[in-house]
Amino acid sequence: MVKGSGVNGDGKRLFCFGLGYSAASLAHRLRARGYAIAGTCRGEEKAARLRAGGVEAYLFGEGRPLDDPAAALAGTTHLLLSVPPGEAGDPVFAAHAGDIARLAPRLEWMAYLSTTGVYGDRGGDWVTEETPLAPTTERGHRRLEAEEAWRALAARARLPLHIFRLAGIYGPGRNQLRGVIDGTARRIVKPGQVFSRIHVEDIAAVLEASIAHPHPGAAYNVCDDEPAPPQDVVAHAAHLLGREAPPEIEFARAELSPMARSFYAESKRVSNRRIREELGVELRYPTYREGLAALMADEEGR
Repeated sequence: MVKGSGVNGDGKRLFCFGLGYSAASLAHRLRARGYAIAGTCRGEEKAARLRAGGVEAYLFGEGRPLDDPAAALAGTTHLLLSVPPGEAGDPVFAAHAGDIARLAPRLEWMAYLSTTGVYGDRGGDWVTEETPLAPTTERGHRRLEAEEAWRALAARARLPLHIFRLAGIYGPGRNQLRGVIDGTARRIVKPGQVFSRIHVEDIAAVLEASIAHPHPGAAYNVCDDEPAPPQDVVAHAAHLLGREAPPEIEFARAELSPMARSFYAESKRVSNRRIREELGVELRYPTYREGLAALMADEEGR
């Protein structure tokens, strides 16, 4: 929920580099308010589906820039960057930084979706947007490099950049209920381990609030009110489904992929005070309990 959002879509156009899970949620909200929606995806099949739904869709990927960036970006008033950096860096920046800089006179709002991984491991301590950035994983380092690149471009070109550091994302089709139902959920226990998370609809609400109350140059943590041990979330999902929770597995004995193991290399509690006080956001799902409860009908019907 956003207090006094006032987001009017007359003559507005949102372009999303990466029309994925989070971007699509914002696009759905803004389209309902009259915004024209455009963006990129990696495959022709998805592009065709988006076009059939009234979205201007363009193909883009690492090593595959927009065919005609001037035409694709023409008329853009709001820009969302949600493509993650790869080994070679941020592909959007590499291919289209100059094209985006030329949007400055018309651009009203620009956002880069980053991650709370830029804070690194804090041993379970709290972090705010003022906490020094000290990533401890390769993904975190890539995100910080991308943040710095976009900040530098924004300063040179006077772009209205906002940075949003997202916690672990869940929502329809991507949640611990689904893991319990399909048998993939595991309760891995590492003493002292806590994660922050955020429902995808609350991400969209935060972005919408920022559009209504822009503060170029600002960074925002996007997470719910209650960091929690991951095994507790799995246990609660099982409880909601009326099923027995998976057995606990000691972290040292868990068979994990290198990427999965890297998530357990960091433990921190992320503060969301700024989105509440500066943007006036009241989370619809302040903890995983409300979020999972709201997803029950969706998951049981799949």
